[in-house]
Amino acid sequence: MADRLISLVVSTYNRPDALERVLAGCIAQYDPSYEIIVADDGSAPATQAAVERIAATTPIPIHHVWHPDEGFRAAAIRNKGIARARGDYVIFLDGDCVPQHDFILRHRQLAQAGSVVTGSRILLDETLTREVIEQKISLLDQKPLFWLKQRLAGRVNKIAPLFIKLPDRDWRRLKQFKWRGIKSCNMSAWRGDLERVNGFDESFVGWGHEDADLVVRLANQGVHRKLGAYATEIFHLWHREQARDHENSNYERVKARLTDGSVRAEQGLAELKLCIPGLIL
Repeated sequence: MADRLISLVVSTYNRPDALERVLAGCIAQYDPSYEIIVADDGSAPATQAAVERIAATTPIPIHHVWHPDEGFRAAAIRNKGIARARGDYVIFLDGDCVPQHDFILRHRQLAQAGSVVTGSRILLDETLTREVIEQKISLLDQKPLFWLKQRLAGRVNKIAPLFIKLPDRDWRRLKQFKWRGIKSCNMSAWRGDLERVNGFDESFVGWGHEDADLVVRLANQGVHRKLGAYATEIFHLWHREQARDHENSNYERVKARLTDGSVRAEQGLAELKLCIPGLIL
């Protein structure tokens, strides 16, 4: 795993200012072997312009995949990101989540056959998020005193994971499925495992639980969850919550798959029709 190419799939929608801070973190990684795929869920042209501008400043390969805006289709655009990826291992990150310098390195260290890694977040409030974006603050390089002040002011929900990095041990491996902490904004898996379960299920409508559905189907396939806490934390910039009209029905679908042993997505990677020159699915 040491030198294998890792594909970092960054999903985004119409937040080019936040995406610029995220990509600044993505191109400042300690790990030397990775590519970035910006998976764009139908943003206006400003997002593509931001990606192209940043890509011109770095030797790290940055690719942009896009589809028209037809509502919340995170599963579909992540599948397009997987299809575009060249790496054997895929890390998922959201376009409002700034990675630390060792983000990819830590995911690489935790990568293990038969596992999907789910990481956690440090949540920034609206005020700090606005300052980070407007003043182009680099969260990656702030000193402990900065973070202590932010925590005391209630601008972040935790800071301990910034200073405590725990090694890979048995406590990270979950033997039973748990809902808590599954976030596709910080998740990684082997590409082969993703392909075996047909990726994210695009038949999920609206916001909610398409990430838990992927983890359930991976578990049904024998790929179990591994915790990335105190290793892979990201800085999650504040945003308004998505409408959750379909959350309950999506939740019930995932519960059903827990019991029926479903493995493959109803509509996933195998059903993709991409118009990207040279791409073979």
